[in-house]
Formats: sequence, structure tokens, C-alpha cells
Amino acid sequence: MKKLIFFISIFVFFPFYVFSNDTFLSLKKNKVNVRYGPGFEYPIKYIYKKINLPIKQIDKKENFRRIIDLKNNGGWIHVSQLKRSNSIIPLDDKILFKKPTNFSKPLAKIEKGKVLIIQKCDGNWCKIKLKKNRRLDKSRKRLGIN
Repeated sequence: MKKLIFFISIFVFFPFYVFSNDTFLSLKKNKVNVRYGPGFEYPIKYIYKKINLPIKQIDKKENFRRIIDLKNNGGWIHVSQLKRSNSIIPLDDKILFKKPTNFSKPLAKIEKGKVLIIQKCDGNWCKIKLKKNRRLDKSRKRLGIN
């Protein structure tokens, strides 16, 4: 009986936390217009130029989604420019490991704010796609990896 009263009080006093359903999306193209309102007649507020940038959907109206990004910039984007979220942005510097354990070989240092593409996740560990570039090579040298 006490459990039932507890759950009812949770639903009454904290309905937003109980029914919170955040939707995360990613940008589908290299150039995406963000508008002031949910329609093509609204002027362009700014333009994203980063494919796979993760964003949070906070509202929807017909074929437009109201979004905010990591820096709390917001606006409306047409659904044709969005896809299911497949990317993340680390908020702190991280170490990329070869296997999902802290004891495996470190591969690179991931700087905060970089967009990472997620291939699959298993618990707290995710396999990410990372292109080999000069930054990665420099990170490997800093970590003492050949």
C-alpha cells in the first residue's frame, strides 16, 4: 500500500520527470537552414555547416522540428534535413581505447567538442568511427603510441 501511495505521489508532483521523453537527432547534410518559425516562409536564422551534428528536438509542428544544440542555439528545421541520432559530442577530453575496457590499449585522445559518429553501443561503451587524420596521428604521438 505504501508503494502505491509513493508512485501516485510521484505522478502527481513530478509529471514532467516521469513522462520526459527527449528526442535527439543529427543533421543529415553539410548545409542545413535553421529558420525562425515552422515553415519555408520564415526567414533563415542561421545555417549549420556540420554533417552529423547532434541536436535535441524540443517541439514539432507538421514537417518541422524545433531544435536546440549544445550551445543552446535554437530554431526550426525541416524533417528532410534530420536523421536519427548517430553522433555525440564529448563535453570533456576523453581517451579512445581499442576495446571496451580501461585496460586495453589507448588509441587516441579525443578533444572535447569534436563530433564522433557512433556505430553501436553496449552499456557504457560505444564503438565510434574515426577517420585517420593528422590530429589523430599527433594524439597518438602524445600518448606514446606508434
